[in-house]
Amino acid sequence: MKNDKKIKHHLSEDLLMRYSNGTLCEAFSLAVATHISMCDDCRAALESYEAVGGALLDVSDPEEMSDESFESVMALIESQPTQTTQILERAASDVPSALSDYIGGSLHDVKWRPIGLGVKQSLLKTSGNSTARLLYIPAGTAVPHHSHNGNELTLVLKGAFEDEVARFGPGDVEMADEDLDHQPVAVEGEDCVCLAVTDAPLKFQTFVHKLVQPFLKI
Repeated sequence: MKNDKKIKHHLSEDLLMRYSNGTLCEAFSLAVATHISMCDDCRAALESYEAVGGALLDVSDPEEMSDESFESVMALIESQPTQTTQILERAASDVPSALSDYIGGSLHDVKWRPIGLGVKQSLLKTSGNSTARLLYIPAGTAVPHHSHNGNELTLVLKGAFEDEVARFGPGDVEMADEDLDHQPVAVEGEDCVCLAVTDAPLKFQTFVHKLVQPFLKI
C-alpha cells in the first residue's frame, strides 16, 4: 500500500532517528513503520540514517558471539515464515504489512468499538506506556475537541480530516503536543480511518468526555 505522491505531512527527523537507532517505543515505532511503507521520502531519509549507523558499526571493534547466541539466532530465523509466504499472505491487505500484523489482516478484520457520534476505535496491543489505536470517523463527523498532555501522532490510512492546522490525507502524519488544541473533522465524501498513537491521555473540554475517558482509554 503506497500513496507517496500526495503526501504533504511527514515524520520529523527526531522520530526517524529514534526509530533507526531502536530507542522508539513500540506504539510509535508501529506508526513510523506504517508511514514509511507509504512514503518514499521518509523511507529514503530513514535509509540514510541507517547507512550512517552502519558506517559507525564498520569502524567499531566487533564483539565475539558465543556458540549459544549463534544457535539461538539461527533457530529464530528458521522459525519465521519465508518472505515469499509473508508477501502472499498480505497481498490482499488494504494496509501496510507493519500494521496488518497488528490487526490480523485488513481493515475488514478490525473489531471496532463505538465511542460516540458514529466514531469508532480499536485498541492495538503494544508494550509500554504509549497507546496505539485505529480510529474510524464517518465523513463529515468531528471528533471531540481536545488538547494534549503529551504527544499524539496521527497517520491517515484512508479518507482525510481537517483541523485548525491543515488538511491531512492518506499517508499524511500530524504530530500534536501540549501546544495544540484542535477538533479534527473527517472530510466529506469518504469515511476517515487513522492510526493514532499517544504517550499520555488527551485533555477533553467537556465533562461528558472527561467522564468516559477512563473507560475508552483515550
